[in-house]
Amino acid sequence: MDYRTLGRSGCAVSNLCLGTMTFGAESDVATSHQLLDTFLEAGGTLVDTADVYSAGVSEEIIGSWFGARPRDVTDRVVLATKGRFGMADEPNGLGLSRRHLTRALDDSLRRLGVDRVDLYQVHAYDPWTPLEETVRTLDDFVRSGKISYWGLSNFTGWQLTKIVDTAVALGASRPVTLQPQYSLIVREIEWEIVPAAQDAGLGLLPWSPLGGGYLSGKYRRDERPTGDTRLGENPARGMEAWDRRGTDRTWRIIDALTAVADRRGVSVAAAALAWVTDRPGVTSTILGARTVAQLEANLAAADLHLDADDTAALDAASDLGATDYPYGEMGQGQRSRSLG
Repeated sequence: MDYRTLGRSGCAVSNLCLGTMTFGAESDVATSHQLLDTFLEAGGTLVDTADVYSAGVSEEIIGSWFGARPRDVTDRVVLATKGRFGMADEPNGLGLSRRHLTRALDDSLRRLGVDRVDLYQVHAYDPWTPLEETVRTLDDFVRSGKISYWGLSNFTGWQLTKIVDTAVALGASRPVTLQPQYSLIVREIEWEIVPAAQDAGLGLLPWSPLGGGYLSGKYRRDERPTGDTRLGENPARGMEAWDRRGTDRTWRIIDALTAVADRRGVSVAAAALAWVTDRPGVTSTILGARTVAQLEANLAAADLHLDADDTAALDAASDLGATDYPYGEMGQGQRSRSLG
């Protein structure tokens, strides 16, 4: 396992992160505890959850794991959670207001059974709440010792830049991370969001690095998924829906991934995870697993680094084809310092 800092902070974390959205939904308590044990035994340290994962049950499961383990084990965990979305059906039951975030964090700390978390992330932008209110609230959490650092999730480039500028203007603590969707399938963030994050010194924590399971190699072109998989159970599942994501570009990416994986003697999933983990600005890639076997297979990517030829092949296969200005060749040329 490699270790990197959380953005511009001095806190070191593993380059792979255990995501816990499955806890309490697709993984029962015993399995969830095994996933945590397996991750730590492999050298993992960063564990990510959120208050809305299984309506608080994910945090409760992590809390019960903490309570059943000795301190020298749990002290190795860098714990991250998130708040923003609704946990109560009332007007102030969501958002990034001081009122909601204060209650959300206190409830998360109670469920987790801890008095502080290492990284508290706002789960999405809130157009109703002034950014000054949100930033001051998060800075107060840092000053009070309830959190060590704060970060962002699902922010666009302009939203990220605006909240960082607000923190600087207020003399407040700044965010250290951004959690975006990022994979060989979803590369649009490279146009604006990644440069904005790098400029602000934020480390990226990519979620869904396997593109909702497509990049694991378990699906086949022209074979509609069935059986015990997320898409097999629900082919119309959200942004990962078969008719939405099963495009020619996706299959080209999978073909290229398969070729790289075969050359390296690794799984398709490991090759996909290695690609995203070594992208510019990435701190730690979030792994989502329902079973210990899935997690162990994905942990094989912890020390895997693709060479320049393999990376170039995957870059080409997944290229989004931005041919027009400003993201295409003309725009890139104008932004360069080449004298040619």
